[in-house]
Amino acid sequence: SPKLAAAKHQDEAAVKKNLCVKAAKEHSIPQDLNKVLENKVMETVLGLSYVKLSVVEMTCSGDADSEGIVSKSVSSHSDLIPGVYEGGLKIWECTFDLMDYFSEAEIDFTNKTVLDLGCGAGLLGIVALQGEAARVHFQDYNSTVIDEITLPNVVANCISKGRRMGSGKNRKASKPPSKRPRKAEGSPDVLNRCRFFSGEWSQVSQLLSNSNNPCLKYDIILTSETIYNPDYYSALHDTLAQLLDRNGHVYLASKVHYFGVGGGVYLFEKFIEDKNVFKTSMVKTTDQGLQRCIMEIAFKNSC
Repeated sequence: SPKLAAAKHQDEAAVKKNLCVKAAKEHSIPQDLNKVLENKVMETVLGLSYVKLSVVEMTCSGDADSEGIVSKSVSSHSDLIPGVYEGGLKIWECTFDLMDYFSEAEIDFTNKTVLDLGCGAGLLGIVALQGEAARVHFQDYNSTVIDEITLPNVVANCISKGRRMGSGKNRKASKPPSKRPRKAEGSPDVLNRCRFFSGEWSQVSQLLSNSNNPCLKYDIILTSETIYNPDYYSALHDTLAQLLDRNGHVYLASKVHYFGVGGGVYLFEKFIEDKNVFKTSMVKTTDQGLQRCIMEIAFKNSC
């Protein structure tokens, strides 16, 4: 009957939707840090080391890319495959906007608990580590991104020869790393301040809340170019509401509009306003090229 057919269709849609929810997991930091940097070629930007993507594309396959996102991204010439690959292999321009804003606004990370949400390369979290954050957690949708991009980047910046992870004030003056695989020297204490997670936001929130050693609420949540798809707004909003400390702050960098996907900063701002949980303020706008903004978010009843 039509009713049974409709019900079956709804059930199938629900199952399909559930299958698209990527389970969360925590990634351990290998004791042998040389394994993390094996076959990695590093480049530098603003004094920070990061994995050269073209080399990852050539060398990452098999078990190292169990999700198949590298081959799928390369073959489809796409930086985004919804529900499969969410852009973490690329460093997006709003990341640099947010890094500049940290300096301009003199954001203090000292002794703070920080989450780099949708971290990709993890540069925002690395800057927080340089700013003496007490702990920094990194999250990306894809496990391949965490293992092959984020973790190597954090390790490479922690083991910079001849210096320890410090305030980051001299980042731009630091010597660029050579474009060859780097050898890890020991296990720096700074890595003990880091945890790494992959999976869909709601799943990661649940993992953090239900773990035997649940994390404290985050004083600062950093996120860049994560509001391109309006379908994800509810999950993102709920994650922020669940993980942010009552007096914490979110710094979100975004383009005004994402053509072809439909999201954008003002649409997300309206979504937040309708939920009536957070207050927002636009703290910086960049008009070069496609307009970009930085939004600060806090609970309405926060100090």
